[in-house]
Amino acid sequence: MIDRYSTPELTDCWSHERRFELFVRVEALYLKALESQGMVPKGTGDRLLTLNIRSDEVTRLEQETGHEVVAFIKACEARAGQAARFIHFGLTSSDVMDTVFSLQLQEATTFVQQELDKVIDLLAGLALKYKDTPMIGRTHGIHAEPVTFGYVMLGYYNEFKRQAGRLTAAKDGCAVGKLAGAVGTHVHSSPGIEESVLAALGLRAEPAATQVVARDRYANLFGVLAGLGGSIERLAVNLRHMQRTEVSEAYEPFGAKQAGSSAMPHKRNPVLLENITGLSRLLRSYAMAAFENQALWHERDISHSSVERVIGPDATTVGHFALRRLGRILQNLDVDPARMRRNMDASQGLWASECVLLALVKAGLMRNEAYGIVQAAAKRAIAERRPFVDVLKQDERAVQLLGSDGLDACFDLGHVFRHIDALYKRSGLT
Repeated sequence: MIDRYSTPELTDCWSHERRFELFVRVEALYLKALESQGMVPKGTGDRLLTLNIRSDEVTRLEQETGHEVVAFIKACEARAGQAARFIHFGLTSSDVMDTVFSLQLQEATTFVQQELDKVIDLLAGLALKYKDTPMIGRTHGIHAEPVTFGYVMLGYYNEFKRQAGRLTAAKDGCAVGKLAGAVGTHVHSSPGIEESVLAALGLRAEPAATQVVARDRYANLFGVLAGLGGSIERLAVNLRHMQRTEVSEAYEPFGAKQAGSSAMPHKRNPVLLENITGLSRLLRSYAMAAFENQALWHERDISHSSVERVIGPDATTVGHFALRRLGRILQNLDVDPARMRRNMDASQGLWASECVLLALVKAGLMRNEAYGIVQAAAKRAIAERRPFVDVLKQDERAVQLLGSDGLDACFDLGHVFRHIDALYKRSGLT
């Protein structure tokens, strides 16, 4: 659906050619297992591997049969004749299709994981590089207490690491196939044969299948991809905020010949970040479709099939592309520490209000009384556009209790950031 956003390797995972190549592999390994049990003639599996079934051939036959797997079997028979009579022996269509879908998800998710690992490394690099770069922290969009830009990136580093763990677990949860027959009871085969074939494919057997692999497995994977999209969007939205003219603390890369607007030549818009924000919305929509696929009639209906043919390629491709684009942004992020410091100083030191409040409490005031002193001084500092510390030094109670040096100590950034190293160590990043 969106091949233009992907690498050729990921696109190939979902191609018709790859799909039928995996059909052949599953059926051939199954035949080899039957051979080992003396159920079919020796060499049957190897014969299937030599047939070179073409996707266009199966597609043409599917137009006649209205059934993909039947068309595949007919294509095999047309090439192998009598030797193909044991193909699909004791299997049902979903045995092949679900096993192949699981294999494709394993392949495609691996590409997503590789890009996610690169993003994690880039976030680690930013966290370390800017560990001691102060900037104002904001809550509700309003100046709060200082942080460092590196510490902000440290938070995202931890979040994306968590998403990597979830993705690994969800991928493993989908490393499941089935070769158990029409309703999962192995009427014409055996659990042992199923387990040996799936093990050769790097999969496990669905413990108690119906006609299909249980769709909660896939729903979980698409849900994790949606959650990963949420993390991408959270970072993208905050970086977009940092690029606003009034903030101007960090910028996504902008080419020498790039144009920001068709009307206003001065514009430098965060279009890459806006792009991945939008792609995150798509990832959430795919997750909803996957969760809708969980409930099927009795042992199986086919309502899930059309959905998965879309969301499988699209969700993995969107996630992969969004991470690649995010990686490019992080690798070339234009950070302005001087502007960060100017923005922090713009509120005249109001960020120290809690430090002053707590110092007054330690000095003996009740909290509400101390709060009133600090809040009144803050309002004056804002109204008169004066340094907060200067206004506080005109308050008799504040000076009496803390002294001039005590008030100055409340504005010491070294005290504010004294635990930064410990927090990095706790995050495993030193």
